[in-house]
Amino acid sequence: MTDLPPPPAAFFEDAFATGPVMGILRGFDPGGTVARCERAWDLGIRMIEVPVQDPAALPSLRAAVAAGRERGLPVGAGTVLTAPQVGEVVTAGAAFAVSPGLVPEVAGACGEHGLPLLPGVATAGEIAQALARGLSWLKVFPAAQLTPDWVRAQRGPFPAVPLVATGGVDAYNAQDYLAAGCRAVGVGTALEDPQQLELLAELMRG
Repeated sequence: MTDLPPPPAAFFEDAFATGPVMGILRGFDPGGTVARCERAWDLGIRMIEVPVQDPAALPSLRAAVAAGRERGLPVGAGTVLTAPQVGEVVTAGAAFAVSPGLVPEVAGACGEHGLPLLPGVATAGEIAQALARGLSWLKVFPAAQLTPDWVRAQRGPFPAVPLVATGGVDAYNAQDYLAAGCRAVGVGTALEDPQQLELLAELMRG
């Protein structure tokens, strides 16, 4: 008898327990993706997302999944927009999926596969819809346009919802989103800037 996967909320709670940063690695070949994964993991960043809006990115996802497996670390697939994509990333070994918005067919397919989903939200209505579907960890996207003040406003009606800010977040403004009430942030280009790496490491150390 195989163990059942943890519920999505439990998965993300555990995954972000060691630090509030997720690395987003978009547009790199398999070797470049793994190299950047290693850099992030060495900083203490446990969560990695590899966006797969282009099918050509699936080899990079598979390479990152294999490298993460050696360290016992989860790698997820980002920009998942359709149910067929869910099947593809499950086959590739993704530990979770991320979507820029709340797509019912993606939520349904992830539920069928037992794949934790982090859907994007940009309004109070979308937060409410996600919660109605049993999705409690949500992605604030695009965070730079929504701003930390938007996050603070949502904490009023939704004080217990764990939010992950992504889109325009880097090491310089990440703390603003965390202070506003986000549980975590997703960063991409910050991982390419040596000046930001130590700041990200400090965030992971708390």
